[in-house]
Amino acid sequence: MADKAYLDWPFLEQRHRDLEHELDAWAAQYLADAHDHDVDNACRALVMLLGDAGWLRHAVGGTQYGGAGDALDTRALCLIRETLARHEGLADFAFAMQGLGAGAISLFGSAAQKEAYLPRVARGAAIAAFALSEPQAGSDVAAMACAAVRDGDHYVLDGEKTWISNGGIADFYVVFARTGEAPGARGISAFVVDADAPGLSIAERLHVIAPHPLARLRFDACRIPAAALIGEAGQGFKVAMATLDVFRTSVAAAALGFARRALDEALERATSRGMFGGVLADFQLTQAKLAQMATGIDAAALLTYRAAWLRDAGSKVTKEAAMAKMTATETAQQVIDAAVQMFGGQGVASGAMVERLYREIRALRIYEGATEVQQLIIARELLRAAKE
Repeated sequence: MADKAYLDWPFLEQRHRDLEHELDAWAAQYLADAHDHDVDNACRALVMLLGDAGWLRHAVGGTQYGGAGDALDTRALCLIRETLARHEGLADFAFAMQGLGAGAISLFGSAAQKEAYLPRVARGAAIAAFALSEPQAGSDVAAMACAAVRDGDHYVLDGEKTWISNGGIADFYVVFARTGEAPGARGISAFVVDADAPGLSIAERLHVIAPHPLARLRFDACRIPAAALIGEAGQGFKVAMATLDVFRTSVAAAALGFARRALDEALERATSRGMFGGVLADFQLTQAKLAQMATGIDAAALLTYRAAWLRDAGSKVTKEAAMAKMTATETAQQVIDAAVQMFGGQGVASGAMVERLYREIRALRIYEGATEVQQLIIARELLRAAKE
């Protein structure tokens, strides 16, 4: 049983505690047998399951569009991701991509865009995706080459996107492309593009150590209506960063979920594994490692729920979200590695829980901004404040 003392911290309200308890009980019942060798089918099934149960309402903003509240609740997003990750990594992925893929529309979309997409996302009737990265533009968004040219009442997209989560199974993509209003990041715009838009194709399916639906997208004279523009032309970088500021904190929460599950597994192993007339937990080396694991998790959780609380209170959280994401993902990697070590040979057996966690956590230190990028963001914010 995971330590839930953090639920009593003042960052959270009673409604958040009730949400976690309800989701934890639901996940224990419905996610125990969520595995499927066909990851596309498994992800589709999980989106439908999460939608039917009402959890995806928290991934969109606006009750009139099917959302759980008038705006995205960062603390709720974090609690949901942490809880789902503790039970089943692919369920966390399915929930997170619905939120990230629809996040730009929730935050900046027109009423027509919200009406067309958000209710379907909330019901699990449409799968969303967020298409920002390119072969030569990952962390350096300003190096984006995918372009959208205005042509009367349409835009024409040309270029590629890669490492796109839900690529190949999404019903629509939020796509960022260069529109040229200004140099660098100031000349990027955001669009919502249906998966069946002429000129959009799946150039390649990508396979990683923790199986998730991923793809490289190609746009070849992909013609979309001008009404597909999200927000204003040239404001795409702002749209992307605001969306990531919400969901970057939830990446930290997912890492916490993985880490808490690893600690639970390690405690069970340490107290039951016979060794030299006792159990593994009798050794001071084991006790020291468990102490380090628990302390790291609490430290990461404090940063995570601080960032979520600040964002819900209306504060800018670029620095705080980066701190949370960096600390939680790096800590989770260490915690899970220590758990694998305690399991010995069983820890690297294919399909073992700690082995699955080991594969799941690695990508979190990279996506939505690698650890090194988070360090740069934190330093940039500190230096900006010092100058002011």
